[in-house]
Amino acid sequence: MTLSAALILPWATGVLLVALDGRRRAVGLLAVVMLLATLVLLAVLMAGVLADGSRDVVTGRWPEGVGIVLRADTLGVAFALLSVLVLLAATAHEVIAGVRDRTFPGLVLLLAGGLTGLFLTGDMFNFYVFFELAMTASYALSTYGGGRRQLRAALIFTAVNLLGSFIFLLSVAGTYRTTGTLAMQDVAERMATVDPNAALLIATGFFIAFSVKLGLFPFHFWLPTVYAGSAPAVAAILSGAVANIGAYGLLRFGAGIFPVELRLAAVTLIVLGAASLLYGAVLAVARGDVGETLAYSAIGQVGYVLVAIGVGGPVGLAAAVLYSVVNSLNKTLLFLATGVRGALVAGAFAIGALSVAGVPPAPGFVGKLEMFRAGIAADSPALVVLLVVGSALSVVYMFQVYQHRFWRPDPDAAVAPSPLPLRALTVTLALLILATGLWPEPLLALSNSAVDTLLAGRPG
Repeated sequence: MTLSAALILPWATGVLLVALDGRRRAVGLLAVVMLLATLVLLAVLMAGVLADGSRDVVTGRWPEGVGIVLRADTLGVAFALLSVLVLLAATAHEVIAGVRDRTFPGLVLLLAGGLTGLFLTGDMFNFYVFFELAMTASYALSTYGGGRRQLRAALIFTAVNLLGSFIFLLSVAGTYRTTGTLAMQDVAERMATVDPNAALLIATGFFIAFSVKLGLFPFHFWLPTVYAGSAPAVAAILSGAVANIGAYGLLRFGAGIFPVELRLAAVTLIVLGAASLLYGAVLAVARGDVGETLAYSAIGQVGYVLVAIGVGGPVGLAAAVLYSVVNSLNKTLLFLATGVRGALVAGAFAIGALSVAGVPPAPGFVGKLEMFRAGIAADSPALVVLLVVGSALSVVYMFQVYQHRFWRPDPDAAVAPSPLPLRALTVTLALLILATGLWPEPLLALSNSAVDTLLAGRPG
């Protein structure tokens, strides 16, 4: 019941709110309440999954294979919970600041429904359906603001991600052609009997599709323009929630469905992750604009995730899950804080910056420690050195951003501070992130549980 309700609630209210004027405060507040209710449902679902194990539901009482199969396990619910939290923070930020587009609240709820369905489905075709529903809402949100810069960013975002969606659909078709099923568990079992070349080609298609969503090097070319050109709330949504599709997809499909192909491509994944890490960090150091620096930082940070997935095994995959969560929270805070002025905002931004740089007690420090554990587990001194270099570069560019944003004379100093609720929201998000760094045990346990569930569900 909770599983279905968590999916239906944002969809039903999203369809309703799209027809209303989202610029009215009551409509925006209703969207915030519905996102909060969805978050509570997902939290209850997570508690049940941790206590009793994974849950499977076939909607409409149809037989399995006909109805939509929903599957709640620790990995999927964790990403759903994380994404809805990001959407809640971004929506509350925009409602307090003043919504500028009538469809914004409804589109965010529809996006929440698409992402929740995507993370909680056990069927590849339904994954694709929810995938496209979420991306359609994202395309519309990327135009938010209506300025030339936003429309240009939206055009680039839509064109590139439509290509990624097409590649994903081809891979789904190839999966069905070779296995005769699209149920994820059945595909994982039958993939062992598929011709290795065909399996590798299909896995490569999925990898490209998810890498485009993440903005990994060399599929990154769209990301700086889109993130830097979007409104802070939209940049937070795209980087902190929509990008989770890529991280989740690489984990679910790579480690869960194509483990053999993942092992074969391990070195390639580590090399691509290292390239993304270094490229993003170096370009972030070279940028003077805060938005562009954060955009290139996003490219570098997802490189850590790919390196951890390439290392594989329980240690590497747990590091990938944990770093995905921390990275999502960091980007959300930093992008939202760039649009806020007033007391304590500098401190909130500093917490996010320290987390990106991996400085204790921020949770990024725990994420970097897990990455170093993965490097040691891989018995690769070169990988450990790479992580040290990447961390050093992140310290440099985050210090530059902080200096540029808060230390230099502000040309807009005469502008009044942001409303107190907006500053309070930013500080609250920063304190939440700091709390996960001071008490990281729940996040570590969740990451390990998610990986245990993922590895237990695959053959062999």
